Amino acid sequence: MSGHSKWATIKRKKGAADAKRGQAFTKLIKAITVAAKMGGGDPNGNPRLRKAVDDARAQSMPMDNIQRAIKKGTGELEGVHYEDITYEAYGPAGVAIMIESLTDNKNRTVSELRNILGKGGGNMGEAGSVAWTFEKKGVFYFDKTKVTEDQLMEVALEAGAEDIQEGENDFQVSCDPASYETVKAALEAAKLIPLSCEVSMIPKTHIKLAQEEATKMLRLMDALEEHDDVQKVYANFDIPDEVMEKLDV
Repeated sequence: MSGHSKWATIKRKKGAADAKRGQAFTKLIKAITVAAKMGGGDPNGNPRLRKAVDDARAQSMPMDNIQRAIKKGTGELEGVHYEDITYEAYGPAGVAIMIESLTDNKNRTVSELRNILGKGGGNMGEAGSVAWTFEKKGVFYFDKTKVTEDQLMEVALEAGAEDIQEGENDFQVSCDPASYETVKAALEAAKLIPLSCEVSMIPKTHIKLAQEEATKMLRLMDALEEHDDVQKVYANFDIPDEVMEKLDV
């Protein structure tokens, strides 16, 4: 399975055992603040803000925190200025990595990310070095025990989804980013609730990893995602099922 779907599955399995609530709130507040600054404080008219608020509610963030973050973004309250920066990098075995960050000090962030990458067997790349490997897509994951492929085809494809892929335990529905909100609304109206959904960077090519490389890559993904300034990490690794069975995840 590809890095995107495999990593999503691994994170769901690890679940709350690895959750760092304070750190999660910090990242969510940044996401809400930047979304409100870029598109206004009304979630109904700002899809990016609506997604950030939905994510915050899913983590049980108090509404006071959410409203305060929105007001900091719109300028109603004084707040920190965050920059939305995407870094391109390489991991073990030349795996392509995209790192989305929100930072108030880009020099600090890039220095710390270089250090994490170096310790994890990777290195920072130049702008444009790996971006071509990915394409932006809306992605929805569904538990196979809760929904059928026929249900998804009837609702999602009719609403504009492009593809439905079957994994070991889930279905992955993908769509053009412009259709994301329409597909999401149609699925919600049909009471088809995804395990997770987002507009994501999907790799067009993949690098298959052996056990040692896979272990290093997953540790690097963990280290990058734990950084306070990092919002999302995407990579084009592929871990065969027989290798996954040997990994401690």
